[in-house]
Amino acid sequence: MASQKRISKELNELLDSPPTGVTVALADDSNLYKWNVQMQGPEGSPYEGGTFQINLSLPTDYPFKPPTVSFATKIYHPNVSNDDKGTMCLGMLKSDEWKPSSKLYAVLEFARQLLAEPMPDDAVEGRIAEQYSNDRKQYEKIAREWTRKWASGTVEEGK
Repeated sequence: MASQKRISKELNELLDSPPTGVTVALADDSNLYKWNVQMQGPEGSPYEGGTFQINLSLPTDYPFKPPTVSFATKIYHPNVSNDDKGTMCLGMLKSDEWKPSSKLYAVLEFARQLLAEPMPDDAVEGRIAEQYSNDRKQYEKIAREWTRKWASGTVEEGK
């Protein structure tokens, strides 16, 4: 199957030289289509110091259909849904913008870049996008609090 060959190739490339701040592993060794991704919050962003767990799912007709990228770790961000799905709104992942030549390396790099530079015009959380645009200090304060609470890597006792 061509898609499995392509996925294996991309996975091996990502295991050998992943984008900065990103670690990739299969969620289950017997399933090439589900990946666990750990992403470090970019330096200088309110997510700095956080480690975010991301689920990447590939369709069986990859690369002709885009992967699904979602945050398993709660994150306060205009481009990530604020629910238990953690759906990430990335332009390049929309089916009408996806190109089969796109690589997962670029998807992960772009996702991390989005943490450093949110795109309020392409927001999935309008209220957070508005805050990002109009009250950056408050947005960064809440994003830092959420990062400490959910993405610090240490689980607080009794929570």
